[in-house]
Amino acid sequence: MSFLYNIFVSLLIFGMKVFSLFNDKTKKGVEGRKQSLDLVKAVFLPSDKVIWMHAASLGEYEQGLPVLEKLKEKFPTHKILVTFFSPSGYENVVKKKHIADVICYLPFDKKTTIKEFISQFDPELFFTVKYDYWYHLLAELKQRGTKIYVISALFYERQAFFTSYGKWFVKQLKKNVDWFFHQTEFSFALAKSIGLSNSSVTGDTRFDRVKQLRVRDNHVDFISEFIGDHQAIVFGSSWQAEEKIAATISKMNADLKLIIAPHDLKRVDHLKNIFPDALVYSAINKSELPVSEYQVLIIDSIGLLSKLYSYADVAVVGGGFHDAGLHNILEAATFGVPVIFGNHYRKNPEADDLIAAEGGKSFTEEYAAADFVLFLFNNEEELQGMSDNARKFVDGKPDATQLILQKIS
Repeated sequence: MSFLYNIFVSLLIFGMKVFSLFNDKTKKGVEGRKQSLDLVKAVFLPSDKVIWMHAASLGEYEQGLPVLEKLKEKFPTHKILVTFFSPSGYENVVKKKHIADVICYLPFDKKTTIKEFISQFDPELFFTVKYDYWYHLLAELKQRGTKIYVISALFYERQAFFTSYGKWFVKQLKKNVDWFFHQTEFSFALAKSIGLSNSSVTGDTRFDRVKQLRVRDNHVDFISEFIGDHQAIVFGSSWQAEEKIAATISKMNADLKLIIAPHDLKRVDHLKNIFPDALVYSAINKSELPVSEYQVLIIDSIGLLSKLYSYADVAVVGGGFHDAGLHNILEAATFGVPVIFGNHYRKNPEADDLIAAEGGKSFTEEYAAADFVLFLFNNEEELQGMSDNARKFVDGKPDATQLILQKIS
């Protein structure tokens, strides 16, 4: 089976290289991996003790960060490495001030490539977040005596591990991973059903992360002036479906303030066509009218969304009306904001939990979501109830980071 795995990796590399000719995002990932070895060589010595966090993308990075921060406090003399598979994670993090000594792409999982990469330092502790597993990486780390963990692990029934051809990889996980820290009891039970009993349920570290958001400075210039004494909806990481919801609401209730932060800034021009009278955030200083005179504000800046939720009365979070996947709903819920989203969220168990707690609601159709949002603003008691439920939902979750640190130490 290792032979077939190597063929799979070779095909993956070839496919990404071909696709990179037509896709800028993939090109960044392919080109960025060429620099990974040089980056670690420039900073690490072979004798350096390193704590290594791997995250597939930005969401997993945010999930793992509370654990990484605590490990840095616990082991202040260790150096820190953060690797990504996806360009969306790397591009959003590498430009920021960070506790890591090196941030780079994870090299492609070829045995010789991984061996050379890891030989540049001493990886004392490694953890991957959620479910990004690579055979040669885990095998080489285990051979070097590295402690290997999976935090906020999430197993689900449609994974390859639960098929006949996935049994080989399950054996590798059983042999190489020291401990799985599961998000849910269901994930724990699934892992145990295939023999991965070296595990426990500690909860989702994203709750720890979003609780931290409340105590930081969440001020965003001009937002209070824009909202004034009105109620506001934040459309976070919006796609076409959420734009339709925003357009409907803006027509039906001109007294509401709408803040739209698109998933992709390339959609800003499209949003200007939908809302020709909207104010664009980067052009606020050039606006003809006072900021308070506008109904719609289009956010064309990166990194503001989690702060913008603190200003919201309701949040509509993108990605759930199609197969792209639901974006982070907890960043809104932590501020006591009812969260509305589509029903495509198979990999987001927290969505079902938030719905059960009556702090969020999902819909199959955009028009139904728009109608419900309008209903909330016409029923203050319902709106307040969902707000209270959303905050209680986040507050009620355990300190997953602390539980993980107890086991690692």
